[in-house]
Amino acid sequence: MQDRPAGVTEAMLVTALRDGWGIDAGSLTYLPVGAGGYHWRAGDRWFLTVTAAEPGPLERALRTAQALRHDAGLTFVLAAEGAPLRPVGPAHTLSVFRLVEGVAGDFGPHSADRAEVVDLLAALHGATPYVRDLAPPDDLRLRGRAGLAAASDRDSWEATGPYAEPARDLLAAHAAKIGRWLSELDRLAAEIPPARVVTHGEPHPANILTTPTGKLLIDWDTVRMAPPERDLWHLTDDPFAGADPAQDKALTRYAEATGHPISAAALGFYRLTWILADIAIFAADLRAPHTEGGDAEEALNALHGYLDD
Repeated sequence: MQDRPAGVTEAMLVTALRDGWGIDAGSLTYLPVGAGGYHWRAGDRWFLTVTAAEPGPLERALRTAQALRHDAGLTFVLAAEGAPLRPVGPAHTLSVFRLVEGVAGDFGPHSADRAEVVDLLAALHGATPYVRDLAPPDDLRLRGRAGLAAASDRDSWEATGPYAEPARDLLAAHAAKIGRWLSELDRLAAEIPPARVVTHGEPHPANILTTPTGKLLIDWDTVRMAPPERDLWHLTDDPFAGADPAQDKALTRYAEATGHPISAAALGFYRLTWILADIAIFAADLRAPHTEGGDAEEALNALHGYLDD
């Protein structure tokens, strides 16, 4: 995230840290990393996350992570400190984490550490009894679906920034493809088995922090009760190419460890959900007022990456 959240100042963060956690922030350093949230480093002990996500489900998700770490004993869960959320500005919330020195991977396929991450996920899914009534449920609905349909209609756009017109033209040119993907998503949803476990939602390499004492799974705002495949599709040989559950070594390892038969329909559903949700988010960003460069330029590039043949 190169741009900073509108309506949130560093003075607000300093006040929230003092009032909510009793922390004297010292110096704040903005970190243009990740996606979906905004991050600062406070001194040499604290990592701050600011998000515009709906507070209710977000608080449940962060409390679920705390329960997984403290009640279920999953030491690889990096959970928020103290109260999970505190409002900052008119539309954002702040969460605080201990700063951990380590190295995160890059978004994309897992490599040599895949077996280790499979084992972490098996342990996570096995901790479901501790949080079954706490973790938010995944309702299998595509967030932003209505907006995505509208964005494919040229007449629904207004020139709100330098990338609005090229984004409009790109989405209109690929409206039929998006429509086919939405139909496929509905077909796959109808074939998903009923099993539900606690899932992280985004266990890709960028959310795995390798530290001197082992791996940590970070960014728990996406935790949901869902089919195990919500996590597992990230562990396949090539997540965006699909996978044969009988041939993929990571999926075979998980099935042998847990006894859970892998659903190809559920894998496909979550892979396609990721693609369509990203397209919906980027389209919404580019229909809104924006300026040249920064996150808006990255959004347009990402749309091309998903839609261009």
